[in-house]
Amino acid sequence: MILYYQTHSPFARKALVFAQEAGIVDRLEVIHHETSPTLRNARVYAENPLGKVPVLLRDGGEPIFDSDVICAYFDTLHDGAKLIPEAGEARWRALRLQAVAQGLAQAGIGLRWETERRPEHLRYQPLAEGYSDKIEASYDWLEGAIDADAPLNVGHIAVATALSWMAFRELPSFRGRARLTAWFDAFEQRPSMLATPLSGETHDR
Repeated sequence: MILYYQTHSPFARKALVFAQEAGIVDRLEVIHHETSPTLRNARVYAENPLGKVPVLLRDGGEPIFDSDVICAYFDTLHDGAKLIPEAGEARWRALRLQAVAQGLAQAGIGLRWETERRPEHLRYQPLAEGYSDKIEASYDWLEGAIDADAPLNVGHIAVATALSWMAFRELPSFRGRARLTAWFDAFEQRPSMLATPLSGETHDR
């Protein structure tokens, strides 16, 4: 399998960390691709009409995207404990964590557009403030929702990779939340996180 990746994408990293945790990373060839809403990558568009990574190419199968779907597919490829619980409240908690983490990263991307990526005369301060509010509310929610004693699941992976990316991009910090910070600092030492460091700059043209 080939994973179209980006070394500074929280979503691509989530998929790769998941593969590490599921024990299937040795089945992947990881290829970095630069993408942006303003930088068209023809090879990525050929596989994903949204032009985004991650994209998973499979021998004899159709491409799979986005990170949520790729992780769900990866979870079918191993015989260990499922990282997406199959039933009950554990499933909905894991998927809810994942949803908040995905939304947090999207809010961070939006805030970067309104504070540094968009030409200054086109930036809209009320929108930046709205994204900031979503980020702070997400941190507050995660402070109460994260469970350090729960079995590892896709939600934990999504939260950790989102928080790591927020710090990497020097966006509003979560570190005023003691419980969330302690959980993240421990999670960041997992081999799957150490093997997938963030790097590189965004290219919009």
